[in-house]
Amino acid sequence: MKWLMNFLRGMVTLTVTGPFPERLVNLCAQEQVDFWAVTWLDGNTLRFVTRRRTLSLLRRLAERVDCQVTVEKSRGLPDFLLRFRSRYAFLAGLALSLCAVAVLSRFVLTIEVTGNDRVPTAVILTQLRQLGVRPGVYGPSIDRQQVAQEAMLELEDLSWMGINLHGTRLEVIVRERVPRPKRLDEKEYYDVVAEADGIITHVEAELGDAVVQEGDTVLAGEVLISGTVTMEPPEYSDLPARYYQTHARGRVWARTWRELTAVIPTQTVVKEYTGGERSRWSLCVLGRRITLWDGGGDWEAWDQVTRSRRAVLPGGAALPLSLEREVRRAYIPRTVEVNLEAAQTMLENQLAARLEQLVGEDGTVESSACSARVEGGLLRVTLMAECREEIGKEVPGTVVLPEEPPQQEETDTP
Repeated sequence: MKWLMNFLRGMVTLTVTGPFPERLVNLCAQEQVDFWAVTWLDGNTLRFVTRRRTLSLLRRLAERVDCQVTVEKSRGLPDFLLRFRSRYAFLAGLALSLCAVAVLSRFVLTIEVTGNDRVPTAVILTQLRQLGVRPGVYGPSIDRQQVAQEAMLELEDLSWMGINLHGTRLEVIVRERVPRPKRLDEKEYYDVVAEADGIITHVEAELGDAVVQEGDTVLAGEVLISGTVTMEPPEYSDLPARYYQTHARGRVWARTWRELTAVIPTQTVVKEYTGGERSRWSLCVLGRRITLWDGGGDWEAWDQVTRSRRAVLPGGAALPLSLEREVRRAYIPRTVEVNLEAAQTMLENQLAARLEQLVGEDGTVESSACSARVEGGLLRVTLMAECREEIGKEVPGTVVLPEEPPQQEETDTP
């Protein structure tokens, strides 16, 4: 630490020659002049190191004892800066650089969002940009608490937001709202109906009356579990059956047959590149684009590919400074015949994925077969599959409760 302070203040190595050099050493001790690394070269010469600012005082003290002081070398920050005392452009650039560092360190250069899982980072950054928070804004001018409250009003999936400013880095910490559990409405009247045609293989009625059993054949829309519950009267009783409506729930599995179809044209339009290519270079600074060079390129049809190189700090943080190159390639549209085999394979894969989505995670595909034919300029692929799946779905019921038969009054007969 002492060496660093001496380097900043400047150090000089002196050679003292005279009849009695030790007298100069005694005077330095009396005047409290710091010096070190004293070395005797001979009986009348010694060398030591002192601070640069005490050089003029040492020369006056040397005259009092008839000694000569010679500077062997000088080092430190003052000597380094004095080398540029005649280079005004360098000094001006250095001053501007220091001012730029002092001023630019107050502006936001990067924004980091943490704590989000369901809400995309781009959505949060877009909302902050609408509130005036973006790279290039003056950091101390941001009312962080007000911005966080206004952003939360627009982003309903967030329950909390905190904004911290660390120099040129703005840290946005969010907490997502816990999804509200789905509430089952027990007051409404619902039936469980079939989503597809099939043969019932298993019925699990949690609430309501099951109106089908294993082996029954059902059509799409047919009631499987009724929300109208029948309460039978006690045995050997003349009381009528009573009914009440409820929210039917349960699971019904069935053996089903699915038929899915997909089509694709047998001809398509491809791009035939002509070889024409133009480039445009742009510099993006704090979200603003500055065009450096534009090669033009007026064609009827072209593709545009943008490649961007962004400045990154050694720690990995990205800066709002990037160099972009837009390449335009001219082409002529041309109609060609599609590869029927490849097209059929693509459609079969799409139909298989759609079938898996229809049967769900609990369902299974027992067997499947695909057929293809070309008609009217279209390739038509049909998938026939036998599945075992859950076909029940809840729908609002429309059945009216049966009317209870009127009770007959007993009369005495004479």
